[in-house]
Amino acid sequence: MTSASPTPSSAMPGDAATGTLSYEQAGVNYDLIDPLKVTAQRAAASTASQLAHHGFTEVAASRGESAYVVDVGPFYLASIVECLGTKTLVADEMARLTGKSWYDAIAQDTIAMAINDLITVGATPLVVQAYWAAGGSDWFGDDQRSQALVAGWKRACEVCQVAWGGGETPALAGIVEEGRIDLAASCTGLINPKERLSVGDKLAAGDAIVLLASSGIHANGLSLARKLVERLPDGYLTEIAPGLTYGAALLAPTTLYSPVTEALFKAGITPHYCANITGHGWRKLLRHPAELSYRIHTVPPVTPVLRFIQQQAQQDDREAYSTLNMGAGFAIFVAAEDAERTVEIARAQGIAAWVAGEVEAGAKRLQIEPLDIEFGNDDLQLR
Repeated sequence: MTSASPTPSSAMPGDAATGTLSYEQAGVNYDLIDPLKVTAQRAAASTASQLAHHGFTEVAASRGESAYVVDVGPFYLASIVECLGTKTLVADEMARLTGKSWYDAIAQDTIAMAINDLITVGATPLVVQAYWAAGGSDWFGDDQRSQALVAGWKRACEVCQVAWGGGETPALAGIVEEGRIDLAASCTGLINPKERLSVGDKLAAGDAIVLLASSGIHANGLSLARKLVERLPDGYLTEIAPGLTYGAALLAPTTLYSPVTEALFKAGITPHYCANITGHGWRKLLRHPAELSYRIHTVPPVTPVLRFIQQQAQQDDREAYSTLNMGAGFAIFVAAEDAERTVEIARAQGIAAWVAGEVEAGAKRLQIEPLDIEFGNDDLQLR
C-alpha cells in the first residue's frame, strides 16, 4: 500500500501535488450548494397546499428529510429522486485501463442513492424509475457497457424487492459530454402501517445509535477521489492493498440497506430515526432539527480505500469524517432495548453493524469520542 508522503516544508496548505486536499479544492463547495437547497425547500414548502385539491396532505416533518412523505389516507406515500454523480467517470477510465465494464456496479450505486434515502422515513421501496442521459446515441451502442448497466439495475431491484417501472434514455449532445452518461433514479415507496413513519418525532435522549457498515466510498466524495489520482504513481491502477487497485476499490458498489430496514419491520422494531451517511459525511448524524446531543463511543473500521484517500489527501480526522462515510454508510436510531437486536438483524442480512453510541439531552452536537471530534449545529445547515 502506498503511504502518504510527508508535506515538504516549501509546500503550501492545499498544494496540488502534496498538501492537504479538501473536498472544496476538488470542485465541490457545500457552502455554495446548500443555500440553494434551503431556498428551494422553502419554495417547495409553499406548494404543499396544492395537495388539498386532491384530498391529501403532506407530512410536514418530512420537509428537509431524505424523502418526501404524503398522507394519502390508509397509508403514507414516500418519494425521492437522486443522481449518481461523477462515479461514472471512474468507471469509464477503469474500462479504458482494464477492458472491463464496471457498469453493473454503477447501476447498483445509482439505485442505492435513491433507495437508501427513501428508507430513512420508514418506507418500503415499491417502484424504481431510471434516468440515463447520454452525451450521444453512440453511448448506447456499446453492447457490453449497456448490457452491464441493464443487468446491474435489474439485480439491484431484485435485492431490494422493487419493480423497475420504466425510465428515460435521452441523448443530450451538447449538454452531456460526448462519451459520458448522467445516471439518476427515482423511487416511490409505501409506509404501511402508518406507525412505521420515521421522521424523528420519536427520537429522544436514551436512544441508541446503530451504525451499518459501508462497502467503501459509496457514491459520495468521488470528486475528491478523482482529484487525488493526480498524486498517485500509477493513477487508478495504484495498489492500495495486495491485488486491489485504487480504481477497483472506488468502484465497489454502494451497499443496499433496505433489506435491513425491512427485516427490522418484520422483527417488530421501528427505528426512531435514520440517516443515510452520504454527502457531509458523519455530519449527517445531526440532520434532525431537534436539540439533542449524539455521543459516539465506538467507531467502525475504516475501509481500505477511505483510509487511503485520507492519507493521500493528508486530511485530519475532522476533515475526513466531515466529508466521507469512513466505514459507516447508514445510521439507525432505536430504543436502547432494541439496539443489540438491531445489530443481529443487520448482520443476518450480511451487513456488519455496531451499537456505536447514544442520544443525550443537551445542545445539538455530535461527539466522536475515540477521535476527539465534535461537530455542532453550525456544521450542517440543510433546512
